[in-house]
Formats: sequence, C-alpha cells, structure tokens
Amino acid sequence: MHFYQDPQFGERMITLMAALVLVLQIAMVAQRWLVTNIRVFAAQSFLLAGIATTIAYFNNAPHIYFVAVLTIVVKVIFLPVLMERLVVKIELRQEIKPLINVPLSVLISGALTILGYVVAESFYHPEAGTTPATLGHNTLAVAIALFLIGFFMMLNRRKALTQVIALLSLENGLFLAAISLTYGMPLVVELGVFFDLLVASMVLGILVYRIRETFDSVDVSKLRRLRG
Repeated sequence: MHFYQDPQFGERMITLMAALVLVLQIAMVAQRWLVTNIRVFAAQSFLLAGIATTIAYFNNAPHIYFVAVLTIVVKVIFLPVLMERLVVKIELRQEIKPLINVPLSVLISGALTILGYVVAESFYHPEAGTTPATLGHNTLAVAIALFLIGFFMMLNRRKALTQVIALLSLENGLFLAAISLTYGMPLVVELGVFFDLLVASMVLGILVYRIRETFDSVDVSKLRRLRG
C-alpha cells in the first residue's frame, strides 16, 4: 500500500491541518487589523476544505468533495473579497479598543482550548485504531475550541465587522465538527447552510455599512442611542 493510501497518513495530515486551524483562530484573537483577520479566516477555511478533501479521499465520499469546493468558493474567495471591499468602503482598518486587551484575550483563548480538549476527551476512543471511518474523529476538540473562541471574539470585539468575522470563524467550528464526526450532513442540508451563511453575511455587511453611515462609526455600543 502506498503511503498516501494509508489511513494513518491521512490521520496525520488531518491532525496537522486541524492544529494549523487552531493556531490561526488564536492569531485572529491577537490580530487587530481587519484585512489581516479576513485573510486569516480565508486561510483557516482553506485548511478546513483540505480536511474535508482528505476525509472524502479516504472514504470515497463524492458529496464531501463538493462541500470542500463549496467551502473554497464561498469562504476562501467570495466572503473575504466581499468583506475586504467593505473595509475599504467604511474606511476602518483595525479594531481599536477590544473590551479585553490582547495578552489577556490570548490567555482566555488558551483556556478555552484546554476546555475544548477536556470536553472532547470522552468522545475520543483511540483504541478503535485508525481506519478511513475514524479519520478526523480526534479533531472534535479543535472544533469545540473554534466554537468557544469564536463566541468569545464576538463578545470581546466592539466593531460590527469584526463580530461578523468572529461569527464566521464560529461557524467554521461547527463545520469541522460536522465533517469530522458525521462526514457531513445530507447534501441538501449543507447547501441550505451555505445559502443561509451567504445571505446572513450579505445582510450583516449591509448592516455594518448602514451603522457606519448613521453613526460615523461601526462601534456596536453606539446602538444604545436608539433606545427610547
């Protein structure tokens, strides 16, 4: 058997890509420049597409190939281009004042990562061995960590656009969990999720622009002025 047909090789590749995905997620927490955050999200999504492609290859699952291609088109190309154009339009280059400073945010992200591994430990059974059917099961901890860190980013950031990026990275955690544990939802459900993601991102983009036009800022805390 060639090494590229060995499930253990596939497991190592998936583990490496999942580790890089987690590193990029923590890098997003530490990064204030919006364009850099957007490009880090695109790189993270590309790695997730690589994980999906690896699982599809070893399990001969054509519908997961389709999901990988859809991920590249939507999350690696379309959404980053859309958000970068929005950054230029609203003339906002960086998140100025997150609620929690960067060093403490990184420490919190590390704690959330540990929590993800603790929660996922009961679901991981290494005694089952490495087979095509078990590829990616050890990435559940990373998926949980992505979700928790993405949620923390949404709470910590003041700017509407950085909250949109945080929401998308949170969704990447859900995507990784679905791909690694169930090898994808039914195709019609996956298409529905991607369509909802597109619509939500476009609506949020319009909302960010309108906030900028109304308040001359995209700081969501200024929405308190709307209270009667």
